[in-house]
Amino acid sequence: MIALLATTYSCLAGTDLATNSQIWLSAKKAALDPYRFLKRCGRSTWSRGWALFFVKRATEGVPGKVVCLLSRSQPLRPHSKAMAAFVAVPSSATSTALRGSLQHVPQVKGALGVAAVGAAVAAATRRAMLPEAQLQPDGMNGKEEGRKLRVAVIGGGPAGASTADALAQEGIETYLIERKLDNCKPCGGAIPLCMIEEFDLPKDIVDRQVRKMTMISPTNKEVQIGQTLKDDEFIGMVRREVLDDFLRQRAKTNGATLINGLFMGMTIPQSKEESYVLTYNDFGEAEGSKGEKKTLEVDVVGVVVWTGMASPSEVVVGADGANSRVAKDIDAGDYEYAIAFQERMRIPDGKMDYYKDRAEMYVGDDVSPDFYAWVFPKCDHVAVGTGTVVDKKGIQQYQQGIRDRAAVRIEGGEIIRVEAHPIPEHPRPWRVKDRAILVGDAAGYVTKCSGEGIYFAAKSGRMCAETIAKSSKQGVRMIDEADLMEHIREWDSKYGPTYLVLDLLQKVFYTSDAARESFVELCEEEYVQKVTFDSYLYKTVQGNDPMGDLKLGWKTLSSLYKFNNSEPDKMRTLA
Repeated sequence: MIALLATTYSCLAGTDLATNSQIWLSAKKAALDPYRFLKRCGRSTWSRGWALFFVKRATEGVPGKVVCLLSRSQPLRPHSKAMAAFVAVPSSATSTALRGSLQHVPQVKGALGVAAVGAAVAAATRRAMLPEAQLQPDGMNGKEEGRKLRVAVIGGGPAGASTADALAQEGIETYLIERKLDNCKPCGGAIPLCMIEEFDLPKDIVDRQVRKMTMISPTNKEVQIGQTLKDDEFIGMVRREVLDDFLRQRAKTNGATLINGLFMGMTIPQSKEESYVLTYNDFGEAEGSKGEKKTLEVDVVGVVVWTGMASPSEVVVGADGANSRVAKDIDAGDYEYAIAFQERMRIPDGKMDYYKDRAEMYVGDDVSPDFYAWVFPKCDHVAVGTGTVVDKKGIQQYQQGIRDRAAVRIEGGEIIRVEAHPIPEHPRPWRVKDRAILVGDAAGYVTKCSGEGIYFAAKSGRMCAETIAKSSKQGVRMIDEADLMEHIREWDSKYGPTYLVLDLLQKVFYTSDAARESFVELCEEEYVQKVTFDSYLYKTVQGNDPMGDLKLGWKTLSSLYKFNNSEPDKMRTLA
């Protein structure tokens, strides 16, 4: 039999929030994410007495009585959460708010459980009983009265620039920090058709319109795909230095402040009354400048990509890519990553004609043990590269492998640029903390199997900005972690299935040369080509013909069985 200890506290109405700011902050954090909050406090310090003390302090100033039931040995079951705490106040709004808060309370044993429930009750009751005018700042008064919400976006790639652009268009005070304005990330540069339309990109940004894709198996079997494309459909090939600069300049034109500087770190606010203080080296307009140490104070931090005095900010968006410093500052956790290596080559005109509207993808253990290699066309040259997760130290060996495989088609080429960069393999464990949020590569939004990230970076930045603008009422209301979590939920709901499907494809087809031969063979199927291109060009997992899916499933199993139980074909010679 579960032994329960009931403790009742009478609480007085009208306590000034300002005198309990730290208590309110603790209660609100616990209500938003009680497991993480309490885990950080440390289990060993939480005796029953401390738990009850916390509940008492957290509920000071709440009208009515809070009754908490402390389980001595059992976790709080879902059905007992509603019984574990309730507020005796004549307000239906309180009940509604409480039910919502209790949904976030995990099944935590004993004192931890009662503390979490008590905090949820306190947070819900305060929100229900306070007038809207007091709720809008949400207890955070770092933003001076009368000024717009101030947001710092760290990193000026597609994610950061798109975030800054969307925020500036909503009238929010926005700062975009990029460490080197002519910097570009090593990238194949392929973008889907929907990105050109959705982000209103000018035609001259696209160097090449690819309508032919050649898949090349480990034995050099070539399969031409693209026959299902319509006349007005293509894959756009861009140079990141051109695309990124266009997006940054558009953000600047729309009102964002563009800072040529290296983000060094930030001071995390200890309460909602404080702002984030970012430190960066400002390089200004001077070429070769070592930079001047400056700071920036903002309300929200976000999007860190590549980015001394200090500056306050209410919100920070981290878009600084796979090596995100913002992610480190907010303890977002690590993730597995791939290394991408690429050489830009200028090849003879006759060979360049072959690639004018064609891209090539090579698979095989010689070019990558778990990814693919590529030859993608640019304006007047090609990009030749590869990537791997499982053997990062061998990346030079795999780059030599793609040079050898594609030798006949890039012969006489001159290397004009060498690039390398980490690419995340999955989202970080934490993408939001308080008023700091990650987007793009910093958040881990790169698809497995294809390694694509440009569209998802730009899209995540825009969606994040839209959430900030909506939650802040175009910059007049302070936001908090709960507001930013709305973006995470929307993102995961919209694109989670796409990531799952591509993750599965990588696990099935990139594990052995036999599986890769099967993959290339299946690419000959018209149905596969249609599904693949529709999904890529328009960024949705297409709903397909059930009979077609059934036939494809059978062909996939048959093909995998055939190549795994037969001798590999002899190596072919590329023409």
